[in-house]
Amino acid sequence: MDFAGTRTGALGPAEFLSAVYTSFWWIPAGVLAAALAIKLPTIIRLWKDPLLRAVGGLLLLACAVVVFVAPSTIARVNRITGVPNISAPWVYSLLTAFGGSCLLLITAWRHGPSHQSAATRRTRRWVICAYSGVIAALWVLFALADAPVERLRDLDTYYATTPYMREMIVLYLLAHATAALVTVKVILNWIRADGLDAWLRWGLKFLGAGQALNLVFAAVKLTAVVARWTGHDLDWINLNVAPLAAGLAAVLVAVGFILPHAGQYLHGRWRIRHAHRELRPLYLLMRTVHGGGVPFLLRASPELRLTHRETFIRDALLPMSRRLDEDLRRRSYDAARALGHPPERARALAAAVAILDAVDAGPRPERTDDPDTTELLREIAAVSRALRHPDALRAVRTRAAAPGETVAVRE
Repeated sequence: MDFAGTRTGALGPAEFLSAVYTSFWWIPAGVLAAALAIKLPTIIRLWKDPLLRAVGGLLLLACAVVVFVAPSTIARVNRITGVPNISAPWVYSLLTAFGGSCLLLITAWRHGPSHQSAATRRTRRWVICAYSGVIAALWVLFALADAPVERLRDLDTYYATTPYMREMIVLYLLAHATAALVTVKVILNWIRADGLDAWLRWGLKFLGAGQALNLVFAAVKLTAVVARWTGHDLDWINLNVAPLAAGLAAVLVAVGFILPHAGQYLHGRWRIRHAHRELRPLYLLMRTVHGGGVPFLLRASPELRLTHRETFIRDALLPMSRRLDEDLRRRSYDAARALGHPPERARALAAAVAILDAVDAGPRPERTDDPDTTELLREIAAVSRALRHPDALRAVRTRAAAPGETVAVRE
């Protein structure tokens, strides 16, 4: 689309915003549909989780708002039903339900699904009753009104002075603004709390920004309507600014609800894969002792692969623990501390030196007592990290070696 001009000359501000609106509107629809598609498998798998069901319902409602508010859909609904402007109470009802659902969900999310105090139940009942009443009133007012001329984009201002239509328009805008304002207040109080997860904090920031844009949407609409009451014409902000604010608000709200869940999930995936890679040096070392490794499973989950690798390493270390030179291990720990390594790092380096010594030495007499392997088996990740630094191991082993002992560090 050419934003620079047309055959009649350059586009004015209103025409430019209209062109941007037409090109932009597919973005929130696509983002919301993608968010719902991403979240749907988790919602189905954990259907008993009320918060997940609520998030899914809210995303579905947001998608419905974006779809039905498009001028082409408005015209189609009007044509199918045969009632001019029946899309108005339908879209207003969706917006009202969306605002109330955001308020309900953020309240439930704030206190948790297990929080069932009398005040919380009373608030939930109040929100449901109030917004259900608003939706019912919208349809009653539309039934009483006389609105024969179909308006696809400027119905709010065109019928701003029409009896009953006027009240319907103001009612849905006030309900939408109230829900957004209360939701912003809840978010601001919550975001100041200590100990919030980073993903949750960012999700709340997106939610707050989205609800703030919902307030902008309602304010712009009301401004244009009031202008009509006073004989002025500000239809251009109703036609162009308000839809852009609404579309961006829908995207930000969707991202806000999805980000904490998706971020925590992806972070968990990353941690599992990182732990799996961390164990690779020790795993490869134990393979040389064991003579084999973990069989490859094509359909194994990352958690299962990590569990198999940890189990293999511990199973290989258990018999080897009877052949570890504990004296070398103690001397290696002292050497590592003398070289400036902190205690945790020194213990890992000492264990790695003792394991390498046992591998290099081959079969040797086993200890008759039962060694305490609790710490060694618990710290396999730290030992594996130590194996990635042969220079540090060489320095520790050299310093810990007895006079006249040959020192060799596996590269």
